[in-house]
Amino acid sequence: MGKFVITKRTNGEFQFNLKAGNGQTILASEGYTTKAACTNGIESVKTNSQDDNRFDRKESSNGKPYFNLKASNGQIIGSSEMYESVSARENGIESVKKNAPDAAVDDQTV
Repeated sequence: MGKFVITKRTNGEFQFNLKAGNGQTILASEGYTTKAACTNGIESVKTNSQDDNRFDRKESSNGKPYFNLKASNGQIIGSSEMYESVSARENGIESVKKNAPDAAVDDQTV
């Protein structure tokens, strides 16, 4: 079962990573100035990850596939790692869809 891990960056911002059951990070957030905003981001991932249209499938400048998960307002709420293939990216998207809705929150900032 997946989980959201909240951490604090060296610049004081909060961020979360969605980790799959095997511990691999499958989605990383932007930096948030408050923990409340970070928590709202997690709730947004839980909701928006169930809509395939919210996944923006991209390719990096070096040709590696990745994806962004966007909120209904078009703002990016999380980004994936770079994948070696399009099929690996699709597996990553499916993993987010499967893990996000019921994922526990592990707050490592307290």
